[in-house]
This record gives sequence, structure tokens and C-alpha cells, in this order.
Amino acid sequence: MGLFIVLNWGMLMSSTMRRIGARVAGRYGIPWYQPWIDLTKLYSLRTQLTHGTMFYIGPVFRLMGGVGMFLFIPMIFGNEHWSNYSFSSDLIIILYFQFFGMLGMALGASESGQPYSAIGISRGLSQFTTIEVPMTLAIIALAIQYNTLSFSEIVAAQQGGITHWTMWTNPLATAAAMLSLLGAFGHSPFNLVKAPNEIPIGPPTEYHGTFLGVLRTNGAILHVAEAALFMNLFFGGATSWFELIIKTFLIYFWSVFVGTVFPRFRIEQSVRWFLKIPTILGILAIIILL
Repeated sequence: MGLFIVLNWGMLMSSTMRRIGARVAGRYGIPWYQPWIDLTKLYSLRTQLTHGTMFYIGPVFRLMGGVGMFLFIPMIFGNEHWSNYSFSSDLIIILYFQFFGMLGMALGASESGQPYSAIGISRGLSQFTTIEVPMTLAIIALAIQYNTLSFSEIVAAQQGGITHWTMWTNPLATAAAMLSLLGAFGHSPFNLVKAPNEIPIGPPTEYHGTFLGVLRTNGAILHVAEAALFMNLFFGGATSWFELIIKTFLIYFWSVFVGTVFPRFRIEQSVRWFLKIPTILGILAIIILL
């Protein structure tokens, strides 16, 4: 049930973002229900093309990354039914799932032999590797601050009022993580991996029908899971579905706002950018706590 809610909320956020982008560009944009139509059409299509076993397993690995993150992130704090799985170092396994899906997708897409996929894979791995640097530094700072790698314990430490949230108690780690989140979402100005209007759709170029439907499903789940990850780490978590929807929308909108203001970065520009300001903020967040 929780995965169903997250999937539909992710598709609604996606259509809202596309409508906002269209309105800024002076267009009307897609109807809010367009992602559901696209997903139904994709799952109804079949393919007779074959590119080898790994090509077909790639989207499954990608989906496992998004679903794996969802399973270990507490959606509603204090609610046993919506807390999902939890153990002492679950924060580490969430980071693993975040990178696992991308690596699986890279292996699958590379077997297609499509040159656009190979270009998108090299761009994606280069950019995401540098995104992980400030994000990891921010999480290390949180582990030092709260003396734990348990998701539930970090959320519990932020209860008692807005002044207990990490965004106030550790603003440098919050800033480093929120800047890295811009790249994790893959929206403009860090969307050269899929390169809209330049290369068809990057790594998934050769995927279509059900395989593309699996990738779209994962995209909707992953965006909500990543927003919930940051909501729990830096913004006090959520004690109800209504609070989760409001907070994840605002976190998601942060990337939409930046994307409509700044033009697209080239890969070498984004790599240098993530290794400068966000990384420096992450290092300072750790030094201050030592």
C-alpha cells in the first residue's frame, strides 16, 4: 500500500514539475494525468528485439534500487506500519541501493550497443560519482553529530520542534546535501545525462515498451524516496502522510526552482562544481563537529 501511494505521488509530482517548466517557457504543458496514460501504454506494448540477458535485467536492477530505498526509509515516524524495515546501520544500505540501481542500469544499457546509451552512461557515472562526495560527507557529519547510522534514531533526535531539525543544528551539512540533491534528481541544470533535445534519452535510448515502463515506474518511486530520505535526515521527518506530501513536494520543488533559473551545465562543469562548493561545505561540517 505504501509503495502504491509513493508511486502515484511520484507521478503527480513529475507531471506538476513538467507543467511548471512549460508555463515558465510560455507553453500550456501536459495534463496532470499524462504519466498514468504513458505508463499504461508502455506496459501494454511488447517487443521482439533482443540485446542479450543483461539488457533485460538492467531495468530490473534499476527498479530494485528505488524499491530498496523505499523499504528502508521510514515514511511516517512513530507509526509501526509505515516505518518500513529498520536496523542499526540502515543508512549505509540506503546509500548502497541509491548507487546499485544506476550501476545495474549502466550494465544493461551498455549491452544494447547503442552509441547514445554509451555516451549517456559515461556522463551519468562521471556526474553521479562526484554527487556522492558531498552527500557522503554530509551523512558522515550527521553520523558524528547524532553518534549513530540508524535512520530512526536520527529522526527521533529531531523531534520536539522545528529548532531540533538538522537544518538548524547543522546548516553546513544540510547545505552540502541539498546541493548534491540537485544532481541526484537529474533535473536541469544537471540533466545532461539524459540530454533532452540533444540525445534522445541517454542511457535508456534503446529501451521501449514494458522495459521503459519499468524505468518510468522506478523514476516515480525514486524521486519520492530521495525526497523522503532528505526529509528524514534534515527536516524532522513526517508524522503523517499529509506532512510527508507537503515536505517531499517542497524538497522536490527545490530542484524544479533551480532548474528553471539556471541553464544546463556541461558534464565537466557539473563535475567541477560538485567538487568545489558542496564538497567544501561537507568538509567544514565535519571539521566543526570534531
